[in-house]
Amino acid sequence: MEWNEQVSSDEEMRNWTLMDEELQELAEHLLNLNTATREQLEQLPFLSDQLIENILYYLYKYGAMLSINELWGVEGMDWRTRRYLQDFVYVGEVPADRKPDWRKIWTRNKQELLTRVGRSLNQKAGYAGYSAETLDKYPNRKYLGDAFYHNIRYRFSFANRLFFSFSAEKDAGEPFFRGANRKGYDFYAASFLLQDIGQLKTLVLGNYRANFGYGLVLNTGASMGLGTSVASFGRMGSGLTRFTSTAETGYLRGIGGTWQWNKRWNVSAFYSFRNLDALVDNSEIRSFKTDGMHRLQKDLEKKNTVSNHLVGSHLSYNGKYLEAGLTAVYNYYDKLLNPVEKLYNRFEPRGRQFLNVGLHYKWFLSHRWMWAGETAIDRQGAIATLNTIRYSPTVHTTWILINRYYDKRYHSLLSNAWGENSKTSNEAGICIGLETKILQSVNLSAYGDFFYFPWYRYQVDRRNTLGVSGNIQLSYSHPHSLGVLIRYGIKNKAKNHTLSDERKYVLPYIRQRVHAQVAYMPYPFLTSKTVAEFVRTSYGSNDKENGYALGETLKLASEDFPLQGSISGVWFRTDNYDSRVYLYEPGLLYTFSMNSLEGRGYRMAVNLRYDGGKRWMLQAKWGWTHYSDRNRISSGTEEIAGNNKADIQLQLRVKW
Repeated sequence: MEWNEQVSSDEEMRNWTLMDEELQELAEHLLNLNTATREQLEQLPFLSDQLIENILYYLYKYGAMLSINELWGVEGMDWRTRRYLQDFVYVGEVPADRKPDWRKIWTRNKQELLTRVGRSLNQKAGYAGYSAETLDKYPNRKYLGDAFYHNIRYRFSFANRLFFSFSAEKDAGEPFFRGANRKGYDFYAASFLLQDIGQLKTLVLGNYRANFGYGLVLNTGASMGLGTSVASFGRMGSGLTRFTSTAETGYLRGIGGTWQWNKRWNVSAFYSFRNLDALVDNSEIRSFKTDGMHRLQKDLEKKNTVSNHLVGSHLSYNGKYLEAGLTAVYNYYDKLLNPVEKLYNRFEPRGRQFLNVGLHYKWFLSHRWMWAGETAIDRQGAIATLNTIRYSPTVHTTWILINRYYDKRYHSLLSNAWGENSKTSNEAGICIGLETKILQSVNLSAYGDFFYFPWYRYQVDRRNTLGVSGNIQLSYSHPHSLGVLIRYGIKNKAKNHTLSDERKYVLPYIRQRVHAQVAYMPYPFLTSKTVAEFVRTSYGSNDKENGYALGETLKLASEDFPLQGSISGVWFRTDNYDSRVYLYEPGLLYTFSMNSLEGRGYRMAVNLRYDGGKRWMLQAKWGWTHYSDRNRISSGTEEIAGNNKADIQLQLRVKW
């Protein structure tokens, strides 16, 4: 399942890590196309709203599909989308009675147990031996636990109505059944979901995600931009959903539910209580810690230092031509949030209590025109608004115009809306995008985004700065064996920089990226993918730096043989960290393997998977990176003496 493997920044990496796990979850638990709902199909970001309508209309007009090949009868279906869909759906029977027989809950359920273990094969400084005197003086030089990473995940489902999951995780360096973790793992999570029982649309207990509207008030999941799909941009949040990840952020913990009043109206209410990691000074929160790591003494000093209560509600209307919703969220912390004031964070949120209210809307003016957006206000009266107009003259062509204005005083602590800034604040902009088919097998996707920051930002000591970001992508898909993609992207926005005269200036930081790949399947069991990447960064016309990478991946997989595998290799050369490159490699189940590479060297990875029938699966991955421009890798507790680093991971899954 590799429908989109492109990352060009750390922010995209964070969003794709969230999105990729959700997509892998869908790929491992296929959706019956004949019983799929609009909400279920909307979870697939490569499907446009128009294509979803066409799939549902085909099923309504002609009845249940008998074969996956019937997708060719859906208006607008092309080879590329058909290939992506086969990773997520199957064509199955439509049960005569869709109501579950709860008496069979213990005989007709599906259960899965999965565990993963991994470690670095090199000695890192954080695991070295230090004298007691040294550790008394420098307690954060040594990790508190061993070098193994380990997690365990259990899942139970019945009739697509009842779901239960449990997960536990220990990061490398965290203690296990000793010290600060005498109860075993550093992180535990459980989630219960009941859905589509009469008028009860959703009931969640434990850890869950919440995403309403377009993320201006509340979005604990990923926020994907136009680089994912122009045609599917503007899709509203999925509401309350279960959280099955081992990630230690991006969730609420408590109870929530959605009740369907009638065919058009739904009402949701939810409550969350969490202990959060934060740097606390004199009973004031200076900053939150969100990496989930508790490997050092200083990490433990920030662990669970803040309590957070959250209460929210959502009222939605789903009409034939109009969809709308009202979201309200109240946040309370047991300590005063008060970051150390600096010029760039003068308007960041401060206090104990925070309130946000937002109205989102989607109006279908016709089958070609759609207007959608969200407008939100916080407790101080500051406003944020995001609005889009989409025009689809044909099923293969979509134009989109996006306008956003996020007041520098507006803040929602759990918002995650589309934009250039890392927070939904201090930004205005306008963007235009296009996705179309220019030939039978050639797709074009492009957008240009123009943005403005009225206030200072981190590492930008100037107000009223402008920027631009753009992408253009051409992709070709042969019906059987060949896929070609080339993409050019550019981003230009202000950033502090010190020139040779040792004076600091605010200059346009320009990052350009060219990505090209060719995937070829000469035989049904063999796939080859070649990738080339070029990055150039500069500060205006000064300090140009380049990055290059060339990679190859070979996959062997056959339905007639239980063993499958892949081998990948990449050569890279970058002038510095700014010109780093990001390249994908096949990984284990529910892991996102996107490497950030800088310096000079090459990397290899081998991935093997054995399927023992339908009941169990064993997978292993080994990776090795060699650097030719250094004799030490990384720094601090992660430092490795030498120019090689290697890691190994093992995974076992049992299903019954």
